[in-house]
Amino acid sequence: MSTQAATVDPTYGNWRRPRRPGLGPFGLVGTIGVFGGLVFDLIVSLISLRFTLIIVVFQVFLLLPLAVHTQDGRNIYQLIALRIGWSRRRAKGATTYVAGPLSRRPGGSFRPPGLLSRVKVMEGRDAYDQPFGVLHHRGRNLYTIVLGCEPDGGSLVDPEQIDTWVAGWGHWLARLSNEPNLRGASVVVETAPDTGTRLATEVLPRISPDAPAAARAVMEEVVQRYPAASSEMHTYLSLTYGMPPGQKRKSEDIIADLAVRIPGLLTGVVGAGGGPASPLSAERIAEVVRVAYDPAVAGDVLEARAVHGGTGLDWNDAGPAAAVEKTNAYQHDSGVSRTWMLTVAPRGTVRAQVLRGLLEDAPGTRRKRVALLYRPIDPATSARIVEADRRAAQFMATSRRGMIQARAAHEVRATEQTAVEEATGAGLVEFSLMVTVTVDSDADLDDANTTVRNLLAGARLLMRPADRMQAAAFSCTLPAGILPWEYTLVPRELKEAL
Repeated sequence: MSTQAATVDPTYGNWRRPRRPGLGPFGLVGTIGVFGGLVFDLIVSLISLRFTLIIVVFQVFLLLPLAVHTQDGRNIYQLIALRIGWSRRRAKGATTYVAGPLSRRPGGSFRPPGLLSRVKVMEGRDAYDQPFGVLHHRGRNLYTIVLGCEPDGGSLVDPEQIDTWVAGWGHWLARLSNEPNLRGASVVVETAPDTGTRLATEVLPRISPDAPAAARAVMEEVVQRYPAASSEMHTYLSLTYGMPPGQKRKSEDIIADLAVRIPGLLTGVVGAGGGPASPLSAERIAEVVRVAYDPAVAGDVLEARAVHGGTGLDWNDAGPAAAVEKTNAYQHDSGVSRTWMLTVAPRGTVRAQVLRGLLEDAPGTRRKRVALLYRPIDPATSARIVEADRRAAQFMATSRRGMIQARAAHEVRATEQTAVEEATGAGLVEFSLMVTVTVDSDADLDDANTTVRNLLAGARLLMRPADRMQAAAFSCTLPAGILPWEYTLVPRELKEAL
């Protein structure tokens, strides 16, 4: 008699949105407004009751928009501010971009537009004498390095190995919380149908002129038909560093500091199943951005790299010749893109392959990028956030009765688990996810929208289109170090208090 042990795949979950201080649906600002308004009403009621009623109606009119939230947590004031900003940009003509020799741009170059317009690209060499590009965001004084890797696939891999990779990735993210001056990181997975250029470059020149006609015909047919059933995938990791307030350092010193950090970062990526990893040179970063804005040149870029070893492309020529931002799309050179933003992470537990369908090539699209954005939190702040969530969950569990009690008890268990993990050295990281799909024309956007919706259902994600900010969202999914929370007009602390 023989027995066989059942293998259970590990599950992952316990994603939590930090609780913000406030009364009920109000944030900190709304709570202060409510209690401050009550005190003011009591004082005014001593003078005139009729005047007090007028003030109460006015206060309700001002505070009610703070209590009404969308599914992704935005209140009415934030939605109004978004529409006002969109109207002002359209009135100023900021939604249209034209570059090149016939444009009004100084120098007649093709610099990337929008949030990338003030980026300056420099280059250094790491400890292994490999060139790496550094993007200097001069408006925010941020510096970004980009790493490229080829992750090991999950097919025919034991669950134990996958669990080891996930643990290694968790350790790498926890390390980011202790990385000095790190503002944020992003992982961009880009997929596109294979153009066949690399296969043709490798196979056709190797065919012997004396080869039999049948063998030559077979190899030529393979080169012609194989790309129709294949796709190319690229993975990039960008890390953005900022200087402490009041500290001024030369660019050469910052590049030397980043060069020392790269080997350790690459080692962590390889340990997490990232496969061969290396930093991207300034030329390679420019090529990635150029192909994103003009997908039609992807084959030419691959051919130039295969034949000549590079394209010689400069950052000043990596942008589009023309781009138009619409309410729900972004049109640029030979493509039209639409970007979605995460609203709700998967509830409950998921398997390690939950994002597999979303990361694979999507039929009917020119290119697709999935960007995971991470904002590491330092250990001191992490402990404070975890303890605040724990106390809030315990208070809600003891103050509620009935059927809601089960959910409150689950919240307590989740916060307790998070507190234990944080106390034993785990890092706390805020994350979001964005998806950009590029198609050939506006007529293909509806089909792309349906495709993305189906993929999101399989990944158990809720996302919304980045309407009225498609150009900025498009830039955030590029491996260029654009961190959304660093470019908001309202400070992040005040936004969270709302």
